[in-house]
Amino acid sequence: MDRLRALEVFVEVVRREGFARAADALDTSPANVTRYISDLEAHLQTRLLNRSSRKMSLTSSGEALFERAKSILDDVAEAEAIVSSATMQPQGVLRINAPLSFGVLHLAPLWAKFMKKYPDVQLDVALIDRVVDIVEEGYDMAIRISRAGSASNVARKLATSRNILCAAPSYIAEYGMPLQPSDLLKHRCIGYSYAATADEWQMLDAQNQPHAVRVACAMHTNNGDTARSAALGGMGVIWQPSFLVGADLRAGALVQVLPEFHMPDIDVLAVYPSRRHLSAKVRVMIDFLVEEFAGTPPWDRVD
Repeated sequence: MDRLRALEVFVEVVRREGFARAADALDTSPANVTRYISDLEAHLQTRLLNRSSRKMSLTSSGEALFERAKSILDDVAEAEAIVSSATMQPQGVLRINAPLSFGVLHLAPLWAKFMKKYPDVQLDVALIDRVVDIVEEGYDMAIRISRAGSASNVARKLATSRNILCAAPSYIAEYGMPLQPSDLLKHRCIGYSYAATADEWQMLDAQNQPHAVRVACAMHTNNGDTARSAALGGMGVIWQPSFLVGADLRAGALVQVLPEFHMPDIDVLAVYPSRRHLSAKVRVMIDFLVEEFAGTPPWDRVD
């Protein structure tokens, strides 16, 4: 049994949630996938998957192996990519997807520097706030702002951004400063349409105890800049990442609300389909962004 191949098959079965879909992704037959899983279970002398005609789930042994196998395969693919891309000249069109506000504020200023460094790479940057399917929509990579990473793609962390509750001083002067999360129920709030928790705002106190409030939103928007502008105009309380409102907070145009509480941080991620056969143009872009965002993120720097 090719153990590395067996681990690859096992990981793909879990990711694709089925033998047939894994077979399609690996360009092999469902029978081969079944054989690899059976041989792996026999070799390890333990069941990895609970499977029936309708449902498949991981056993406790399967869960432990899945996390370790992903790490092993990533290490192998990383080594392969380093060797192969070292002999390749970055060139061609690089299609990138990124969120609108982050793309305008923090990526757009970097593109000229990148293109001077890699003149044979042509950038095609699409700014879209919804989460796209990279493979389905033909992107080489994406920049994502996420707490949970990516289940179906490889993700490399570039930076961290804090989520901050804030409002304009004029709003606080008129409506008062909330002192507890429950006070938000009496305030005008501005909701972000793509928020995973919708209008339930979740925060942690100094002891990391959770507090959740289902706020009444006077306005919803699917764009962070629109929420920010509404807050600057005194329309209500928002929560937005520090990469968007950090400068406003430092300038006093916005003030933090409930500073004794904090919302979970979010990661800025470079997401791409696979480390295997990673193109030189994608690799140099990821390395470039890692270097640019190293240390304190630019939105938190005080120059």
